[in-house]
Formats: sequence, structure tokens, C-alpha cells
Amino acid sequence: MKKTIITALFLSMAAVNMSAQLLYKISGKGLAAPSYIVGTYHLAPSSFADSIPGMRKAMADCQQTYGELVTSQMISADSTAMLQQAMMLPDGMTIDKVLSAEEMTRLNDYMKKLMGIDLTNPLLKQQMGKMSPQGLNTTLTMLGFMKKEGNVNPNNLLDDYFQKEALAQGKGVGGLETIEFQIRVLFKGMTLERQKEGLMCLIDNADFMDEMGEKVRRAYYSKDIIALKEAMDTKLHNSCDSTPEEEAQLIDNRNADWATKMPAIMSQKPTLFAVGAGHLPGPKGVLSLLRNAGYQVEAVK
Repeated sequence: MKKTIITALFLSMAAVNMSAQLLYKISGKGLAAPSYIVGTYHLAPSSFADSIPGMRKAMADCQQTYGELVTSQMISADSTAMLQQAMMLPDGMTIDKVLSAEEMTRLNDYMKKLMGIDLTNPLLKQQMGKMSPQGLNTTLTMLGFMKKEGNVNPNNLLDDYFQKEALAQGKGVGGLETIEFQIRVLFKGMTLERQKEGLMCLIDNADFMDEMGEKVRRAYYSKDIIALKEAMDTKLHNSCDSTPEEEAQLIDNRNADWATKMPAIMSQKPTLFAVGAGHLPGPKGVLSLLRNAGYQVEAVK
């Protein structure tokens, strides 16, 4: 009995050790020098980099940094205008013409709890009343995460930090995707009716969404990508859950695309890839795809 308990304890410790990593070294398959991939949380402060084992050495050893996007391009005037336009309803439409009066009441109640203000306020209505359901969904979800995170400095975030550090050292930066592509994925892939359903799912399942978001956040700061994936994969088992096609568009297809692009990038120069941590784990995650392609992928401890 005692031996069984000790064995179980060691196994559980090993499982935690395997999952509690955010940084991975990629080597083999003819690479002249290793590259690295680190999972990020898009609201994490840049200071969190210092808590990731091996992060400084990986940054020093790599000659270029790639993110999902080139972060400096994200905040350009053209990109900002493009994003704002993508989040809006067609000209002449407002959200109160898309939602019923009863649905608007539920939306306003949710916004009041989250923001302390709702669309009955003329100024906020002017700013957000023309947003599409998906635009509102994305904005309100982000505000919820920011509220949990506390004081978020948009000029001091982890994803941007890795690219800024590379540029400061005279190294190159690049993006695995373009802003145009991400806009299509996030805002152009659903019908208006499905967007509306998603917005009401956020509102009507506020406690569930809040709990899931907190689990994602805690898992990331614990450096546990397995727990993070489990939180992301939690289901309501109704139409609020992403369909397999939606899941593929948002996660799986992008992972496969990145894993296809990465070999050529790594063969040019040792590269630090910094992408959302949710893209790393699982059989369709980037780590598994790279291993299946013949690379050695090891957690940096």
C-alpha cells in the first residue's frame, strides 16, 4: 500500500513537471542550431518573461523572433482602421436592430455589471452601438479578462516585448500571419445569426465564461499548458460550444499552417516563436505537429 502511494506521488509529480512548461527547444532534422517556441498569454505583462525558465538564454541564442503577427504593424493607423471597420455592422445598421428588445435588455444588464455603463448611455451607444455581435463579443470578452488581470499596460505586454527586445538587439522580427488573415478568422467567418447566438451565449452564461476565463488565466501563470487546454476545451454541451468547423478555423488549421511555415524560417536562422499558449498542447497542437514532422521538441526547465 505504501509503495503504491509513493509510486502515485512520483507519477503525479512527473505529470506536473511535464505540463508546467511554456518554453520548448526545437532541434534535429538538419537544423544547424536550435530554435525555441514560447507560449504567451496576450494580457501577460512583459515582466512575466523573467519567470519562464531558460527564457533569457533562448532570447540570446536566437537571431530572430516571430509572433502570430508583427506587433508593431498591429498598432499602425491602417491596421487599427481595418480592425475597427471589421468589427462594425454594415452601414445603417445598429445592434438594437439586430437584437430583440428583450435581448437588448440582457445585453445592457451584462454591460452594466461588467463596465458600470450600458448602451442606454448616448456616448457609449455612439461608440459601441454600431458594432457587430462578434465585435461586441470580442470586446466584452477582452474587457472581462482585463478586469481580472488588473492594471493592464498595453505598451508593456509579453508578445510585444519579445519583438521589441529582438529589434533593440538588431535582430529581425516576423509574423506567421497577417492582420488581414486574423480579421477574416475572427470577424468574417460567421453569419450574422451565428454571431448573435455567440453574443447571447456570452451574456447568458456569464458565470461559466467567467470561471473558464479564470481557469485559463491561472493555468497560464502556473505555466501549465495541459490545464490551460483543459480549461479552453470545457463545454456547455449545447449550441454555445464551437462547432468542429469553427474550432478548426480558429485553432487547428492555424496550428497546421504555422507548423508548415516554421521549418523554412528555422532553417534560415535560429528563431524564437512566441504564440498563444493554447496553440501548443494537444494532438493537433504545434508541439505535436513539429514532433510528427521529425523535430525533437523538449521542454526547457
